[in-house]
Amino acid sequence: MGIKETIKEIKESNNFWVGLLRDFLFVLIVVAIFASISYIALGRFSPMVAVESKSMVPHLNIGDIIFIESPDRSKIITYEDGEKIGYLSFGNYGDVILYMRSGNEERTPIIHRAMYYVNKGEPMWPGGPTAPYEGYITKGDNNNTNPLYDQQGSVSYLQPVKKEWVIGVARFRPVPLIGCVSLTMRGNLACFNQ
Repeated sequence: MGIKETIKEIKESNNFWVGLLRDFLFVLIVVAIFASISYIALGRFSPMVAVESKSMVPHLNIGDIIFIESPDRSKIITYEDGEKIGYLSFGNYGDVILYMRSGNEERTPIIHRAMYYVNKGEPMWPGGPTAPYEGYITKGDNNNTNPLYDQQGSVSYLQPVKKEWVIGVARFRPVPLIGCVSLTMRGNLACFNQ
C-alpha cells in the first residue's frame, strides 16, 4: 500500500482511534504553523503571556494575554526616552518589558514598564543608591500597588534589570480575559479575586 492510499484510508476511516489520530495530527500541524509564524514575526515560538497581577492597571489587567517580541528584534524604548520622542506603548510612554527577576528562570517573570536605563555607579533614582551594574529601572503602571520603582521595593530590590534578563517586549493590544484559562489551570485564581 502506497502513501496516497494510506492517507486516503486514514482520511475516510470511521474508526474512533483513526479519527482521534486525525484530530491529533490536525492540532499538531496547526500548532506547528502558529509557532513558525510567531517565530518569524516576533522571534519567539511561544509569543504570549498572561498577566497575573494588578500591577499594570489600568493599561493591563489580570487575565489579559500579551504578545511578546524577542528583545533581539527590537530596541527597548524607556519611559524617559519615549516621553522625549512622543512614543506611547500600552497607554503610557516607553515599552513594557517581560523580565526574569534577578535572572532566575524558575520564578514568575515580571511585566512592567522600562522607566530609564542606568549605568554602573550612577544613582538608581534621584538621591538613591548607586547601581551595582548597568540595567533598566522598571515600574508597574498601577500607582496604588506599585508606588515605587521595582528596584526600591520587593520586586527587584536594588537590582537593575540586566539586558540578558529581558525575555521580551510587549507588543500589540492585549486580549482581555483569555489568559484566565491558563492562570486557572496553573492554580492561580487571581481572575476570580479581582
